[in-house]
Amino acid sequence: MTKSGKTSDYLCGGNHEKTYTMINTVIFDMDGLLIDSEPLWGAAMQEVFAKLGVNLTQEQYAQTTGLRTQEVVTYWHNHFKWDSASPDKVTNDILDTVTRKIIEQGRPMEGMTYILDFFKQRPFKVGLASSSPIRLIDAVLDHFKIRNYFDAVTSAEFESHGKPHPAVYIACAKALGSDVLQCLAFEDSAAGMTAAKAARMKVVVVPDEHVRDQPRFGLADVKLKSLLDFNETVLAGLQ
Repeated sequence: MTKSGKTSDYLCGGNHEKTYTMINTVIFDMDGLLIDSEPLWGAAMQEVFAKLGVNLTQEQYAQTTGLRTQEVVTYWHNHFKWDSASPDKVTNDILDTVTRKIIEQGRPMEGMTYILDFFKQRPFKVGLASSSPIRLIDAVLDHFKIRNYFDAVTSAEFESHGKPHPAVYIACAKALGSDVLQCLAFEDSAAGMTAAKAARMKVVVVPDEHVRDQPRFGLADVKLKSLLDFNETVLAGLQ
């Protein structure tokens, strides 16, 4: 609503910008934010790439954090130019491996249940916007029994571009019937943070401690050490 009480014309993909908004929608990233899967992604990639004679360093792996799996494989295929397996096969092998590892070893991030309950107990629409393919998202939601928290789930798998492009966030807002200017996004990666900001959403970022002090995270509206640090005071400051 605007200050005049009229509903804004600016909806997802609209052309008219409102002057005032109240956040009524929250959209979460998944990997590295709600579940501690980033180390498992790294282990899965190292395992699959090693069979190709490709050994990624931690620094190299960090370069592609937040991208879609196909984009990661294409990026490193262009760099290392292996010819023993197609990029599509490598992508599927990584997805099979990381899904197995998450089911066997995955655990929720600190504060996962707290933050989901925080918004579900309030009049917020709740969405998930992930770079992961839908088959992995479904496996995670079912394994951790958190599917019922979300009113809409979107995967960048079905978008023309992955994060840091805003497409998956815009798609999630549209699925929720929400104005992008009334959405708050939670992210852990720079690519995801950039995607949400490009969608013109407010962003709370919870980076891994190893990269938390990097200046690029200054783009976020709020930076936290843990999901447990989010509260009514922080929310009020974002409104």
